[in-house]
Amino acid sequence: MVKVGVFSAQGAVTEHVYMLRKTFEEMDVQGKAILVKSREEAKEIDGIIIPGGESTTISRLLERTGVGEVVKRRAENGDIIVMGVCAGCIILAKSIEDGGEKVKSLALMDMKVRRNAFGRQRESFEVDLEVKGFSKPYHAVFIRAPIIEEVFGKCEPIAYFGDKIVAARQDKLLALCFHPELTEDTRIHRLFLSLHYGSQEDTQRY
Repeated sequence: MVKVGVFSAQGAVTEHVYMLRKTFEEMDVQGKAILVKSREEAKEIDGIIIPGGESTTISRLLERTGVGEVVKRRAENGDIIVMGVCAGCIILAKSIEDGGEKVKSLALMDMKVRRNAFGRQRESFEVDLEVKGFSKPYHAVFIRAPIIEEVFGKCEPIAYFGDKIVAARQDKLLALCFHPELTEDTRIHRLFLSLHYGSQEDTQRY
């Protein structure tokens, strides 16, 4: 059984749990979605979602609870899959523009991000995206979103909004500038779980 946690600091926590359970059912796999609040819980899971919210606050809570330390160590060892959504995307980045000194990043992904990249005029919007490996457009919800300004090393972009990178993947890590938990489309969560099974093709088998 695959066990996936959602760091329950702030943000759309219950929505991610719902989407994980729906994805397990659609993939016909034995899976369990739990809320993660402690380092002990972080040691017992196969994957974790760091949800949206306020990146400074979430980074402090990751440090205070010890969850961040466990996730960073396990991710560096390839022992856990991680998806960072919006604020979680910022926390995964090795470089942060625009107030990044306030965020204690896990520095796991070879990318540079900019916080609140679309400004107040476009705090929330929805748009169809072409996502690498998806046969049809994905309807994405953006809320006070960051952008991925640059990828390097092993990190690769998998979705763009215009010329801006809004999703990236590196090994068992997935970073998103939008909120997949605010749709009924499970394809992003399927992609996330496929990192546990080894490849996107494996996702189709399940």
